[in-house]
This record gives sequence, C-alpha cells and structure tokens, in this order.
Amino acid sequence: MNPFDVASALKTMTVLVDTREQDTIRARRRLRDLGVPYERKALSFGDYSARCDRLDLTELVAVERKMSLDELCNCYCKDRPRFAREFERARQAGAKLYLLVENADWEKAYSGDYRSKMGPSALVASILAWLARYDCQVLFCSPATSGKLIHDILFRELKERLEALPDECCG
Repeated sequence: MNPFDVASALKTMTVLVDTREQDTIRARRRLRDLGVPYERKALSFGDYSARCDRLDLTELVAVERKMSLDELCNCYCKDRPRFAREFERARQAGAKLYLLVENADWEKAYSGDYRSKMGPSALVASILAWLARYDCQVLFCSPATSGKLIHDILFRELKERLEALPDECCG
C-alpha cells in the first residue's frame, strides 16, 4: 500500500481485548493508555490483538500479558497444559505472539525475586524454551508502560503488514 493509504488505515486502528481479561482498575488504566478505541472480543490466543479498516490481525499477531513473574510461574507449573495449548493454537495459525510480563526483568527471573516456589533456573529455562519452541518474543515492563507498549507493538505490526500489501488499482 502507498504511504497515504497506510496512514489512513492506521487511523482506524482498534485494539481487540480478549473477553477473559478481567475488568480491574489496572486494566481500565491500561485500556485508557492504549490511546485508541478498543473492543472486547473472544480471541483464540493472546490477550490483545488489533484491526483496522484494511486488515485484521486477530489470527496473525497477539500480545499475551502477565502481571508478574508469579503469574508466569503459575502458567509454567499448574496451568502449563492450558498455557501450552494457547501457544500451540498461535503456532498452528502461523501467528506471532508477544509475551509481555509486567513487574519483571531478567535480573528478577535469574535471582528468584518473586514469590513462586519455582526455582530461578526452572523459570529461566521455561521462558527460553517458550521462545525457542513457539518463536515468540518476551518483553518486560512496568504496569505503567504496558498499555502504551501494547499499543505500539500492535501499531507497528499493523503498519509493517499494511506496507507489505500491494497498492490498490484506482481504475
């Protein structure tokens, strides 16, 4: 697409929020920080995706958000089969998945600076196995940044994919 059509399409961006995302004060702040309209929708995988008037990323790109390393540990331990199924659905769809973990960084993961009984070496191994197995991206941030980061990831994915579309013939 030409740059004018891309810019026009990006102005219609809507973030899609999975219906399983709970309505909390932090969630409302995150949704406000997106800076674009959002719509609740059942997603096959991930917590956030996006669409615009020219392209729907629902089955192409998603962001899976976790509020902490504790929640991520729970996904790798107690909820591992469910968590793996979600990433398998994304892989089978050929989708790109971003794993966004709030209140976290590699230093906390390696040092065990979280409340789970899962050891640091097991947590790091699981994160890195997920990256290799599902070709996903892991990102760490503070809760204050997550809404803006989710927006920027999805905006950039939309922009890159729109730019790759052929120009439409005008007659």
